[in-house]
Amino acid sequence: MRAEIFTQIFSIITFVVFCINTISVHSQCLNDQKSLLIQLKNSFIFNSAISVKLVNWTQATDCCGWKGVNCDQDGHVIGLDLNSEAIIGGINQSSLFRLQFLESLNLAYNSFKFIQIPPHFGNLTSLIYLNLSNADFAGQIPMELSQLTRLVVLDLSSLHFPGTPSLQLENPNLVTFLRNLTGVIELYLDGVSISASGSDWCQAISSSVPNLQVLSLSNCYLSGPMDVSLQKLRFLSKINLGSNNLSAPVPEFFANFRNLTALILSSSNLNGAFPEKIFQVPTLQTLDLENNRLIDGSLPEFPKNSNLQKLVLSSTKFSGRLPDSMGNLMKLSRMEIAGCNFSGMIPSSMAKLTQLVYVNMRSNVFTGPIPSFQMSKNLSYIDLSHNNLAGPVSPTHFQGLSNLVNIDLAYNSFSGSIPASLFTLPSLKKIQLSNNQFNSLSGSPNVSLSPLDTLDLNSNKLVGPIPPYFFDFLSLSVLSLSFNNFSGILHLESITRLQNLTKLELSYNSLSINVSESTLSSFPKLSILKLASCKMQKFPPLWTQNKMIHLDLSANQIWGGIPNWIWKVGNGTLAYLNLSCNHLVDLERQYAVPHSLSVLDLHLNQLRGEIPAPPRDAIYVDYSKNNFSSSIPAEIGNNLIYATFFSVSNNMLTGAIPQSICNVSNLQVLDLSSNRFNGIIPQCLIETNTATLGVLNLRSNNLSGAINGTFPQGCALKILDLNGNHLEGKFPGSLAKCTKLEVLNLGNNSIRDIFPCFLKNSSSLSVLVLRSNKFQGGIGCPGLTNNTWPKLQIIDIALNNFSGDLPPNIFLHWKAMLVDMGTAQPDLNHLRFEFLMLNHFYYQDTVKVTLKGLEIELGKILNAFTSVDFSCNNFKGEIPDTVGALQSLYVLNLSHNALRGQIPSSLGNLYHLGSLDLSWNKLSGSIPVEFAWMSFLSFLNLSYNQLVGMIPRSTQLQSFSETSFEGNIGLCGPPLKASCRESDAKVPVVSALGGNSDSEVYIYISAAAGFVVGLGSFMAPLALCNRWNKWYYKHVAQVLERIFHVEEKRKRRNRVERAYRNPIQPL
Repeated sequence: MRAEIFTQIFSIITFVVFCINTISVHSQCLNDQKSLLIQLKNSFIFNSAISVKLVNWTQATDCCGWKGVNCDQDGHVIGLDLNSEAIIGGINQSSLFRLQFLESLNLAYNSFKFIQIPPHFGNLTSLIYLNLSNADFAGQIPMELSQLTRLVVLDLSSLHFPGTPSLQLENPNLVTFLRNLTGVIELYLDGVSISASGSDWCQAISSSVPNLQVLSLSNCYLSGPMDVSLQKLRFLSKINLGSNNLSAPVPEFFANFRNLTALILSSSNLNGAFPEKIFQVPTLQTLDLENNRLIDGSLPEFPKNSNLQKLVLSSTKFSGRLPDSMGNLMKLSRMEIAGCNFSGMIPSSMAKLTQLVYVNMRSNVFTGPIPSFQMSKNLSYIDLSHNNLAGPVSPTHFQGLSNLVNIDLAYNSFSGSIPASLFTLPSLKKIQLSNNQFNSLSGSPNVSLSPLDTLDLNSNKLVGPIPPYFFDFLSLSVLSLSFNNFSGILHLESITRLQNLTKLELSYNSLSINVSESTLSSFPKLSILKLASCKMQKFPPLWTQNKMIHLDLSANQIWGGIPNWIWKVGNGTLAYLNLSCNHLVDLERQYAVPHSLSVLDLHLNQLRGEIPAPPRDAIYVDYSKNNFSSSIPAEIGNNLIYATFFSVSNNMLTGAIPQSICNVSNLQVLDLSSNRFNGIIPQCLIETNTATLGVLNLRSNNLSGAINGTFPQGCALKILDLNGNHLEGKFPGSLAKCTKLEVLNLGNNSIRDIFPCFLKNSSSLSVLVLRSNKFQGGIGCPGLTNNTWPKLQIIDIALNNFSGDLPPNIFLHWKAMLVDMGTAQPDLNHLRFEFLMLNHFYYQDTVKVTLKGLEIELGKILNAFTSVDFSCNNFKGEIPDTVGALQSLYVLNLSHNALRGQIPSSLGNLYHLGSLDLSWNKLSGSIPVEFAWMSFLSFLNLSYNQLVGMIPRSTQLQSFSETSFEGNIGLCGPPLKASCRESDAKVPVVSALGGNSDSEVYIYISAAAGFVVGLGSFMAPLALCNRWNKWYYKHVAQVLERIFHVEEKRKRRNRVERAYRNPIQPL
């Protein structure tokens, strides 16, 4: 034990004495030493324009005074520091290896072109310090280096980049290499390919270098778990094992290293719970666990004497609240906890952390206000974006932070005024406050000297004119003000002051942008320009913009033709062009669509004639909702090689679907709907493209013939819409391979087949429409499982020849309809297909349903909307009681069949039912008294059955017209004119509320359903535009969502009241 301590102390003293000597001694240089150094300079190949040391070595001066050279008292060269001297070769032929007294050598940050480390380094046996880091050596580390037995510090690390050669320590391996290097106390092998298992590398280090203080082995292809033998290294102070594949929990014995100052385990695939004891190591200054997505834990209470300076936990599963004792971390300078699951309020005690420099807490679940950072005078970066923080931002929170460079509070719910003091901070370059609830800007600060280069206030509630001082930020390169309520007239001349501007976003405000050609010469060279919905009536003068990448002029009032010059904007760099939702009628002739375009959106104009050939490199092409009347060019597939989205829907295109469309191997969305295409569906479209296609929409054309082809294994289809054609024959059973299918719409064709039981294992199916075909037979499927349509929300098989009894068990598998919205939070999203996920592009299909006796088109299929339509078939037998289990059902239509028996009283359980049609059957008996409780019901048709008795008396049922009950000779009582006999009048009077004091909720929902139909026809022209479509459906959906939310709250309140009445029931 004493011997070990003595050895360690001796090594440290030797190293310290060496350092003192190399710094302070400048003796007279010996001639042989100078000669060797001059030879060394002459042999090295280096860039003299960059060199600051070698370039000044001359024969006329004392070599012990040269930069990078240190001598001992006798004039021997013992230290050589040539790091960052731009040396690129000549080391193998150099005199370096004859400097026998050399104790310190630093060749770091040069570039030796990935040659092997020369074995002659083994001749320098006096070396105590050797640094060859980031010098572009590669290949096997020579065994000769293990002869340097006096080494105290060895650094062979490198920032290894994929695709470049690296150093290797495989033969000899780590055990052999370290065997003689017992005096090493700092070992840096980062980026060296060691490729060893946990037990091998741990035991090799612990047995060979027992006095190790610094262990740095990041990115060495090490695996885990970490062996317990590591705990023998009692003197470890710094551990860096990042970027390996340790695949194990962090060992608790790390907490036993009493001198531990830095623990870096980032990107090492760690898992399990992080030992809380490690936080309590009093010497710990740096803890970095970043990018270990399987490791979890929480922050402990921190003591007042904590030395922690850097806490990096980003992209882990750490969770819980930040403790109030965060205020004890008085030395904390860097805090990175982005992308975790931390929640609750940010402790106000953090206001005491005066040493903070960098704070990144983005993408957590923090709530409430933010603390003041006024005392953190060194703070340069703060990111609190993507949380649930709320409330106003006080002008004092960031006051006096003269070093603050970046502030990001985006994607929260901050409200009130944006403090003017932010704009006067002398070092601030980036302000990102988008996606909040800010509604005003305070003051008119003097910003003429501001270095601000980014101002992002997108998606707030800011009103009034754009403040004039925004155009005084002369360093500004990014100005993003879209999706606010800015108003007034903005003259583009205002922008000309911002000559450094590269990105301008003003879309979707209430602005009127005045376009003048006088701005042409002085307009800044932009790369991104977004002026959607700015009430422009003509194209802005952009023909001199030669750096433009992204141009959005959609949803304006621009009339006439698309000018030729628009295709030349960017001078070959334009990648995004959106001219949709205007009043454009044609393309000026002799145009040439640039190949550089990745996105071309011309939808919802009045463009006519032939469709333009898509750009060769396009990913997204939308020509829909125009007046194009040509056929699709036969070779169009050659222009869509990279396309993922192609839509020409709602035009007047004719002819056959070209076979070349099958050559588009990346296509995810193909929408050719609502045209006049004829002929058959190309077989290759079914057999080839559906391997990648998520959406295939061919509805409302004149396509005919059978659907030929076999769907491939691994079929990617989510939406298949063939409604409204003349297709016939059977439907391919191979569709069962499309296991991701969500929407299948075959309605309004002439398909002659049986019920598609082959889809019974399609667990994602949400919409099934077979209406108005020639399907026949029963709908019972043998072998139903839990995967039989658990997400089904719309099924429409009306107007076919289905027959037989309704199978009771089939309804019990439709779990999406079984769930009562009062007992589970309803999913208020809508069905949509996401493609180009990084850019958040979505496609949504439409579906027609019969609601209140009318056929309406749902442009947005809410997940909360449910419908069952079996009307106009030949079903017989009784209505199964199990239909009453579909508690979230909104539309039920069983009309025009041959159903018999009584109406099940279980239908009275359908509290959310808004439309019920059982007309034109042979139902008998009385109307269930439970119908009086169905306060949601806004449409009821029981006509033309064999019902008898008195209509239950309630405000709800008596509100329907007489036609809802006509054709039932035995029925009596209001609203029918036929009076009941005394024997018929023994039906109890039931309150329409059914014990529900919130019945007005249902009235609102019924009104909303009418609102959707009525407003849909009124807003149709606007709703066709994708942008207006987004606005329109957002507001319609909000009405439905608020209503369903009110219903959810009512149900929750009822559960709470029941809980108070019966405390043993869980809430």
